[in-house]
This record gives sequence, C-alpha cells and structure tokens, in this order.
Amino acid sequence: MPYELLVGLRYLRARRRNRFISINSAVSMIGIAVGVWALIVVLSVMNGFQKEVRTRILGVVSHVQISSVGNRLADWQSIAKLAVQQPHVLAAAPFVQGQAMLTTGQSVRGALIRGILPDAEEQVADLGAHMRMGKLESAGVIPRLKQFTVSGIFEAGIADADSALALVDLRDAQTLYQLGDEVTGVRLKLDDLFAASGVARELLAKLPPDTYASDWTRTHANFFRAVAIEKNMMFIILALIVLVATINIVSTLVVAVKDKQGDIAILRTLGAHPRSVMGIFIAQGMLMGLIGTLAGVVLGVVTALNIDVIVPAIEQVLGFKILAKDVYLIPELPSDLQVSDVVRISLMALTLSFAATLYPSWSASRMNPAEALRYE
Repeated sequence: MPYELLVGLRYLRARRRNRFISINSAVSMIGIAVGVWALIVVLSVMNGFQKEVRTRILGVVSHVQISSVGNRLADWQSIAKLAVQQPHVLAAAPFVQGQAMLTTGQSVRGALIRGILPDAEEQVADLGAHMRMGKLESAGVIPRLKQFTVSGIFEAGIADADSALALVDLRDAQTLYQLGDEVTGVRLKLDDLFAASGVARELLAKLPPDTYASDWTRTHANFFRAVAIEKNMMFIILALIVLVATINIVSTLVVAVKDKQGDIAILRTLGAHPRSVMGIFIAQGMLMGLIGTLAGVVLGVVTALNIDVIVPAIEQVLGFKILAKDVYLIPELPSDLQVSDVVRISLMALTLSFAATLYPSWSASRMNPAEALRYE
C-alpha cells in the first residue's frame, strides 16, 4: 500500500492534539452520507411514482394508436393485420370514439364514449383488471333509443378516465355515431413500451397516405417531460447537501495542513516529492468522501428497497396517513431503485470530494520545510 495512503488514513484517526480535525472529519462524512442517502431515496420514490402513473395511464391509453384524417378508418382489418406483423407489436384492437352527454335521473355529465370489442380490448389495455363492478364483456344497449345500461364500473386511478370515459360495444358505438363498418382507429400493445416511437415511425412508412400513427410518448409528452424536469431539479437541490459536506472537507484539510506542518517538513527533508505530500492530503480527503458515500449508498439502498415497510411503520407511530387516498392519486409511496441513479449519485459525491481536496493538498505541497521547522 502506498505510504501516502497509509499516512492519510492515520491522519483520520482521533488523537489528542488534533481532536478537532477528527470531529470535523466525522461531520464531513456524516454530511456526505446524509446527502447520498437522501438523493437515492428521493429519486427512487420519484421513479416509483413515474412508473406507477405511467402504468395507470397506459392501462387506459394504448402504446401506439393508428387513426386517419377525419377519424374514419374504413379498412381497419387490413391495417390491424399489417400492424401485428411489425416487431414488438403483440396485439391490435379497433375502437370508435366520440363525445357524448350522459344523463341519469337529474344528473348530466359530458363524457368520452369509446366503442370496443371486449375480447380484443383486453389484449391492448388493462381496463379489465380495474373493474370494480361487472365485467368488461357486458354491454346493455338499445341503439335506436340510444339508451345504455351501466353494466360495470372501472377505476383506473386516472381522474380523466374515471370521471369521463364510458366503454360500450364497438357495434353499438358504430350504430350510435352512424359509422357503418368504419372505426375511429386501431390501438396497439407492444412487448416493450419504450419501443413505441420506433414502431410508430416504421408504421408511418407502410400505412396509407391518409392514415397516421401516434404513440404514448407524444400524447403525454408534457406530463413525462415535467416529471423528468422535476426529477433533475430534485437531484440538483439535494446535491447541495453533498456540496456543503464536501466544503467542510476543505476546512478540515486546511486545518490538518496547518497542524501537520512539522510532519510535512520532515517528509520533505527525507526526500518526499511535493506530489507525495499532495497525495497524502488527497488520500485523507478522498477517504472521508469514500466512507461517507459508501455509508450513504448502503442506507439509501436499504431504505429504498424497504420503503413499503418503513412508511407504514412511520404512519402508525405518527397516527396519520402521509398520502391520503381521498387526496392523492397514488395512496402508497412507491419506490423504483435504479442502478444508474446509484452510480450517478456516487460518482457525483466522489467527484466533489476529490475537488475539495485539491487546494489544501496543493498548498501543503508548496510548503517550505525551513519555514515550517523554524518554530518547531
């Protein structure tokens, strides 16, 4: 092991004459650990929320949607057959969609009517899994009178869909909107939802001129872009905790260099190169950063993986729900720990720790041994 690392490690240990340095080092390591822990937990929770909301949205919205100009797709069977032959496409289902007014008793509400083939719809959407009453296969209708019987209720967890979307049989919707055998479009489900943009682009080159394809990343681009921006802002804000802790490393090393002037001078007179002296204090600072980062990573990973147990325990102790079901879209606190986030946070903490060691170490390497030993 290089002697620079051994000396740097020794300087971290508590001794009577430099107790302040050791305490300051501990504060720096704790600060870095807290910052890394907070970053990992917060980003994991934000990833969990993003994943949960995306899952709920895609339970109602298709991965890729094929439509035509005027929202009247005549030969939808051949288009659906073409679509399912593309890579990543698992299933296709036609739909009819239009605006309507729902009334029951004295209640009136605007709604979005979607006509579906229940068996095909279950292959492209997850609404069947969200049924709270009845079944997706049921539909009661007398098209001539345009009276529908509510045969089931779903709750997808998306306010717009839960409050304004009504599903009816495809043939009933075609009769209601006088479309004949035409449909509004075809909905697709993919084996990889992140391949939706590529599939849509490939279909555009093969579809008729008056037909186009759009994917979920376009229809909900603003929402997911806002989530990404919020995640980046939280990363920057919480990274300030780590920055403050690494600034404390600067003060610790400055005091250490002042306290170790005699040691530095002796090393120089014994032939130590200025780079070696610089390496001693870089090693001391990096050891603080490494220990703090590792502690933060361990705490953060353990917390993120067990947040479904930790949060209910905190709620039970405090006596109230952190996320009330009648207020928030998602009443549980989800977590999605991603290795890329852990690596990025760790590298950021170690980089800031290294940067904090440069000035004190450079100052120590330029020290004049004769001046340092004059008052020893």
